Amino acid sequence: MWRYLAGAAAGILLVVAGMTLQAMRSPPATTLAAMPAVAPETAAPDGQATSPAVPEALPATREQKRFDRYDKDRNGSITRDEYLMARHKAFAKLDVDNNGTLSFDEWAVKAETKFALADKDKSGAMNAAEFATTAVKRKSKPRANCRPTSPAPASAPAEDNREEDS
Repeated sequence: MWRYLAGAAAGILLVVAGMTLQAMRSPPATTLAAMPAVAPETAAPDGQATSPAVPEALPATREQKRFDRYDKDRNGSITRDEYLMARHKAFAKLDVDNNGTLSFDEWAVKAETKFALADKDKSGAMNAAEFATTAVKRKSKPRANCRPTSPAPASAPAEDNREEDS
C-alpha cells in the first residue's frame, strides 16, 4: 500500500516541478509589457546629467520581414497583386516570346539547361556522378567563431587519429 502512496506523491511532485520550471522559463506577456524601459543616465561633458537614452527598437522578426517584402505600398496589408507580383516576375522571365503564355519549351528551359550542363560527356544520359552535380546548393549560415571558455584538460586522451596513421 505504501508503494502506491509513494508513487502518487512522486507523480504529483513531478507535475508541480514541471509547472514551476515552465513558469520560470517564460514569464507572462503582460509582465513583459508592463515593465518600463529603464536606461542609465549619461553625463554630459560639462558634468550635468542628461535624460536617459531612447531604447533601440527590436529587430523585426523573420515573419515581419517576409511580410514587409510583399507589402510594397507599406499600408499594412497585402493585396492579391502584391502577393502575386513575385510570380509575375518569374513568369515574365520564362515567357521569352512575350505572348502571355508559356510553351513547354519555355517552361522547361531551366531544367534543360541544367541537364545539358550536368551531362559532361554529352551522352544524353547522366551517370551518378553527373546527377550529383544537379543537387540544389543550399546557402549555409556562417557559424559564430567562438573561443572556448576554458582550455581543454591536458590529460584528455586523443579521440581518433586515423588520419595521422595513414
